[in-house]
Amino acid sequence: MNDDYLWDGSGEPDPEVQQLEKTLGRFRHNRPAPSFDEITQIRSASQRSDYHSFLVSLRILAAAAAILLAVGLSLFWVRPNPLSESGSGWDVARLAGTPRVGSHPIATGAQLSRIRAGQTLETDDSSRALITLDETGRVEIDGDSRLRVLANGPDRQRLALDRGTIHATIWAPPGQFVVDTPSAVTVDLGCVYTLHVDDSGAGIVRTTMGWVGFQLNGRESFIPAGAVCATRPKTGPGTPYFEDASASFREALFQFDFAAGTPAEREADVTVLLGEARPNDALTLWHLLSRVGEPDRPRVYDRLAALAPPPTSVTRAGILSLDERMLDSWWNSLNYGDISLWHMYERQWSQPQSSPN
Repeated sequence: MNDDYLWDGSGEPDPEVQQLEKTLGRFRHNRPAPSFDEITQIRSASQRSDYHSFLVSLRILAAAAAILLAVGLSLFWVRPNPLSESGSGWDVARLAGTPRVGSHPIATGAQLSRIRAGQTLETDDSSRALITLDETGRVEIDGDSRLRVLANGPDRQRLALDRGTIHATIWAPPGQFVVDTPSAVTVDLGCVYTLHVDDSGAGIVRTTMGWVGFQLNGRESFIPAGAVCATRPKTGPGTPYFEDASASFREALFQFDFAAGTPAEREADVTVLLGEARPNDALTLWHLLSRVGEPDRPRVYDRLAALAPPPTSVTRAGILSLDERMLDSWWNSLNYGDISLWHMYERQWSQPQSSPN
């Protein structure tokens, strides 16, 4: 047999090939070849079917994506315990009793709790709590207190003490930690202090390290270590003083700051303050320079100059006219703290962020 028989049937056949052809012959195709028009119709129908299947698949995928999105959002918004959530905020720990953040008791044991901007921490008379932020400091909250977190940013931490007592130990740079009260804004200038607010909104701050700025509507008080300062709603901060001052000195100062006395009574209070003042009370007299009336300012200047002589750049006429640069220079000479820190940071915090509820 030659190869032509295999290709076109010509040439000499091979008996074995003929036998194979006979055996497989029943499977031979016996229909005419389809025309090209028929092939096109079959292909078009197949493409339409494939396109329909693609649309169905696309709709199924879209429905599945919608379900997954709904589940994801529900997991994001419905959280079992917001105090256990990780993220920015202050660490909060229970020291005693059952302090709460919002309606949630503070976690005990190893579970981490957080308090964030917009949340409120409250303690009853048997509860105490501690909040800590590594970059800022720690604040211990006594019983019967209500503390709100107003802001918590990289360079801005602001709380509001509506009532109660906190003990703050701050290691953040000066001016970054602020506590609002109903009667003053407390600006940390690198310090340790205790702040108390009663139910009427009146408050008092005691500084044990560094110094604190107290401010309300332009009325400013600076409280160095060992000093205290009271504050009252609508009036703002009073005049700072050292607690070892005489009882008559402290009583006259309270009357001068917060009593609705007559001009004669206020003049009498100033007379007591000047007569009782010691060198350490230069702190109080420096503040009085800008708080007494013009008739009393010369004698306050003279007593302060006798107790703590001013720098050579400070003149009597300048102080009597309340020259700010001279007042600042005299303050710095008292070695209670550099007042430029206050001017740098106070303007950022001069207005409370929100009022207590």
